Amino acid sequence: MTDTLSQQIAFLNEADKLKSVLRGTTLCDGSRRENSGEHSWHIALYAMVLAEHATRPVNIDRVIKMLLLHDLVEIDAGDNPIHGDHDPAKMAVIEQAAADRIFGLLPLRQNQQFRSLWEEFEAAETDDAIFAKSIDRVQPVIANLETGGGSWTEYKVSAEQLETRVGVKVRRGAPAIWAHLKTRIDTWFATH
Repeated sequence: MTDTLSQQIAFLNEADKLKSVLRGTTLCDGSRRENSGEHSWHIALYAMVLAEHATRPVNIDRVIKMLLLHDLVEIDAGDNPIHGDHDPAKMAVIEQAAADRIFGLLPLRQNQQFRSLWEEFEAAETDDAIFAKSIDRVQPVIANLETGGGSWTEYKVSAEQLETRVGVKVRRGAPAIWAHLKTRIDTWFATH
């Protein structure tokens, strides 16, 4: 029991480092960049509130678990904004190593369970993971709309880029949400 608790607490202490990873996206009020811990909490809340808009029925408990775990690898890999300039294949290798290390802090049963959820999220093949990926992409879009373009301006994002890198994924798991945001997105790009 003591070993199990020690491992679990070591993992939780390591997870605290996610609060120090700054993201490209700002808070909706534009006052500062959000950190990855805040992002994970916020998209878990997004999923709870918006689950009824999933393309197919989802197990919201599993979706929330995926969203709480999905960015833990950023403790080692850092945040790589979707519109940033990085090599996705290289980042996948770094993130796999980070997952090995971070989830490896847990007792074997939890290590396997959490790693499995993380892998499922990354693969985005199940209904739960598809919706989780959609919600992960929605939150930064809303933050950028609320801040007059936010990181879209910084990264010189085009409407086509947004559609290809974000819209496709959001529509796959939550098309009604993308349709709802599309008018605001089109208006922003038409005026900038």
